Amino acid sequence: MNDTNHVGLWNRCLDIIRDNVEAPTYNTWFVPIVPLKYEDKTLIVQVPSQFFYEFLEDKFVDLLRRTLYKVIGEGTKLMYNVMVDRTSIPNQTVNLEGSNRSIAIPQNGTIKNDGNKAPSLLSAPAPQDLDPHLNPNYNFENFIEGYSNKLSRSVGEAVAEKPARTAFNPLFIHGASGVGKTHLANAIGTRIKELYPDKRVLYVSAHLFQIQYTDSVRHNTTNDFINFYQTIDVLIIDDIQEFVGVTRTQNTFFHIFNHLHQNGKQLILTSDRAPVLLQGMEERLLTRFKWGMVAELERPSTELRKDILRNKIHRDGLDFPTEVIDYIAENVGDSVRDLEGIVIAIMARSTIFNKEIDLNLAKHIVNGVAKSEVKSINIEEIINTVCKHFGLENAAIHTKSRKREVVQARQVAMYLAKQFTDFSTSKIGKFIGGKDHATVLHACKTVKGQREVDKAFRSDLEGIETTLKQRK
Repeated sequence: MNDTNHVGLWNRCLDIIRDNVEAPTYNTWFVPIVPLKYEDKTLIVQVPSQFFYEFLEDKFVDLLRRTLYKVIGEGTKLMYNVMVDRTSIPNQTVNLEGSNRSIAIPQNGTIKNDGNKAPSLLSAPAPQDLDPHLNPNYNFENFIEGYSNKLSRSVGEAVAEKPARTAFNPLFIHGASGVGKTHLANAIGTRIKELYPDKRVLYVSAHLFQIQYTDSVRHNTTNDFINFYQTIDVLIIDDIQEFVGVTRTQNTFFHIFNHLHQNGKQLILTSDRAPVLLQGMEERLLTRFKWGMVAELERPSTELRKDILRNKIHRDGLDFPTEVIDYIAENVGDSVRDLEGIVIAIMARSTIFNKEIDLNLAKHIVNGVAKSEVKSINIEEIINTVCKHFGLENAAIHTKSRKREVVQARQVAMYLAKQFTDFSTSKIGKFIGGKDHATVLHACKTVKGQREVDKAFRSDLEGIETTLKQRK
């Protein structure tokens, strides 16, 4: 068959598909598919995004296979040309075989290493051989700018343009979960690799770093581990708060940090809290975290949430009415991750229940999530609330002060952390004042006892608890 038949073949497939799905589903998931070519018993079609492809594979793979076999013949293959990003990222080809297996082919034509696998620590590969473990989908092009992230983004772009040649070294990015820290860190690394392909860039989570270090101790290869990290030009450590309370890992990272910084290498760190709140982190590390630039990613405003939604919907090749976008932005939490999850939930429900994407559907999904979602209260929120109630600065609770009001606030924070979080007493102690588990147990016992006999104190405690529950 020649290439001109691909349109006719796909139209015949659409005739069958149209009879097997509801109109909203057909319009959402099959009308946007564009046939490109047919050759060697393979039909190549273009879909708007990776998300679009994954949804088709998850929900409609059997229908597509049956239809292709009926129209073209047994063993026909379907190749997707995925528009990962319509403006900046090259297309990606995905092969869907008759066995219902899909193989994603990276842009360089090779299969990447597992992201949870440690880099080779026994050799120092050339820059082009070192997998930076960056996510290319997290780039500056789709990091939507707003007032809440403008400073952090500007600093990040400056670092990417001149790594280790600005005053922002290290760059310490902090903010609540879901506000875009990992996205920004990856965007910086990705831009650096584009501008300086010979630089050794490595993105690694603090958790993976800790696993690698533990493995090196077990196998007596700690020197190789340290030597490997000291060869990196741009080191990005995500979720540095994972190092809290892990003294040996902190000591090793301290030496790596010093070596890289002294040799003009760039360090980028992310955390869910500011350095001053990293209780359980060695003071000498905290001091170094503040050497360069400490930038906060604030929670996105309503307008920024709208822009983020529009961008995601556009990139995924979807179409939402304006009132739906506005409603989601105004009623879904401050996390970018939550926004993207709602979009996927709406698309899924629209398809499964054959519903039009409208305001009623959006309200149903958003209200359902709001009712069922139990947002965890973290220790930082507890400290903020307790200190505000007692009229103290947050830092006071971490000092060794024995003033009555400070001791009481510290004990109340420990008691509430035990009530509202899943942390062990040992972990709570490390977060609040760097105390041991016995101190936390004593604090909980003291607060519980005072609550039972002191009416005014009980009223204070209940007021703090009510404030915290309202944050859920």
